[in-house]
Amino acid sequence: MKIIKMEEIAGQENKRGVIAKQLLKNDDVQVMNLVLSPGDVVPEHSVPVNVFFYIVEGKGTLKIGEEKKVVEAKDIVPCPPSTEMSLSADQGEDFKVLNVKTPSL
Repeated sequence: MKIIKMEEIAGQENKRGVIAKQLLKNDDVQVMNLVLSPGDVVPEHSVPVNVFFYIVEGKGTLKIGEEKKVVEAKDIVPCPPSTEMSLSADQGEDFKVLNVKTPSL
């Protein structure tokens, strides 16, 4: 059995300017742990696959299509393929999010 410990995986700044940890990637799924510091923003973009966000820690703002909501730990938010999305960390705390794409890109 393989156990993935998120806190032990080194993160790297991704092309959108936030720390990203690749937790799992195969043909069926890609799971990234995004770590946004207060004030960090993942700008609007879309991907051609299903996505869902699981909020691990903190609070932030998630925009899917035209809807924008404040989300917090333990929230799950789906995003259909080819839909504009963005994330931003609220002031005062880190915002840690699992970004799950199916199938993998």
